[in-house]
Amino acid sequence: MTSVREETVPPTAEDPVARAGSEVIGGPLGRWAAIGRHSWWNPLRVIVLVAIGMFALGMVQKIPCYDSGWFYGANAQYSHACYSDIPHLYYGRGFADDLVPYFNHIPDAVSGGMGYLEYPVLTGLFMEVASWLTPHSGTIQSREQIYWMVNAGMLLVCTVVIAVCVARTNRRRPWDALLVAFAPAFALTATINWDLFAVALTAAGMMFWSRSRPLAAGILIGLATAAKLYPVLLLGPLLLLCLRAGRMRAWGAAFGGAVGAWLVVNLPVMLFATKGWAKFYTFSQERGVDYGSVWLIITHLSGKTISGANWYATALMLLLCAGIAALSLYAPRRPRFAQLAFLVIAAFILTNKVYSPQYVLWLVPLAALARPRWRDFLIWQAAEVAYFLGIWMYLAYTSGGNNKGLPQDGYDVAIAVHLLGTLYLCAVVVRDVLFPERDPVRGDGSDDPSGGVLDGAEDVFVLGRRHEGRHAAAPAAHYVSGPEAP
Repeated sequence: MTSVREETVPPTAEDPVARAGSEVIGGPLGRWAAIGRHSWWNPLRVIVLVAIGMFALGMVQKIPCYDSGWFYGANAQYSHACYSDIPHLYYGRGFADDLVPYFNHIPDAVSGGMGYLEYPVLTGLFMEVASWLTPHSGTIQSREQIYWMVNAGMLLVCTVVIAVCVARTNRRRPWDALLVAFAPAFALTATINWDLFAVALTAAGMMFWSRSRPLAAGILIGLATAAKLYPVLLLGPLLLLCLRAGRMRAWGAAFGGAVGAWLVVNLPVMLFATKGWAKFYTFSQERGVDYGSVWLIITHLSGKTISGANWYATALMLLLCAGIAALSLYAPRRPRFAQLAFLVIAAFILTNKVYSPQYVLWLVPLAALARPRWRDFLIWQAAEVAYFLGIWMYLAYTSGGNNKGLPQDGYDVAIAVHLLGTLYLCAVVVRDVLFPERDPVRGDGSDDPSGGVLDGAEDVFVLGRRHEGRHAAAPAAHYVSGPEAP
């Protein structure tokens, strides 16, 4: 007989927004529905097809830029909200001239004084592989168009990997991955930059952790960190949760795997192209207050440049991390891994000196796992779409010379909307941690389906209260599920 935990939970059975939205396609999933039993249309295939469809719509949205906006005048790519770094950096970082990233200096006339590629090593390899697949004949415009298309194809593979990994991280709730597949901000920002590569590696790492394979998870997190810096932050929540659950050996395996994988990728470049390798880190350190950050709002309101922005951002980030640590060790029940992962990456985004529109991609899979409720997810996505439009309209205003677009005050409002939307989702996740009965994932009595070795583990280290006995999940009867659940 199939246990309760092995049965797939359809979103229409417990999410009022999903139930209402399902009326468009015939209403909630019924008891006689063949999905997952006798039909080809199992959850994973539906999710992958939706993700591909939304990615394709995001590509269609870039058509005005593909045709002309990237090449004729700077303003059109902003006024049509279809900007992408990819075609510009094909020439601007030497790929069109067959320069080897990190090893070859890029002429200042080409790179704008950058000198070397300012991306982590594994992302640089991703960019280089795409350049190998791009024909080195024809006009520079046609080559940049093909380079964007090649990268879009590779990023589509990353999108499918993300959708599959999120669907398989919590086996009872594969449909939660529809949040990723349908996310409008995901589709709009997927081909702006190369972030999806790191997101895919991170999602795979979390999936392997959920399968109690900490070494493999650590290796993938290390590779993700070699593509983008943010994934290394996930080791912090894992440390806190493993400390509370007494699973430090698993954390050690993940940490060792992460460090080893990062070194394997970085050491050759670090040793033989030191200046090029260091460019990413020096650029990140020296970069001033930039678009999308709370620090930019402060700069605009005060009329003064913030000196020591690195120190302020670092101090605030450490303060928020201390709060997350206290939450993880004082909470009445051990938080889920996805919840703390979302909170720590959100803290990094909220305190960083810059917020590029594609950074939302870092949070989308984590949000789907941490708070799988359509209402809260869509509120946050609406805020991110507003910011996506806001930054391009602001750049159109500042670069067009015709005062058409969004002025500075309007852009500050767009930044505030993004910050408030992210803070709202953080607040809901924190509430779920403090009041586990509000957590939709734990509504059936589950502990931490994405937690791997943490799932069902007894607490051995809890702060702030007398620990009476070692227990893990509360009985299912303690929690509410169904349409009336919050």
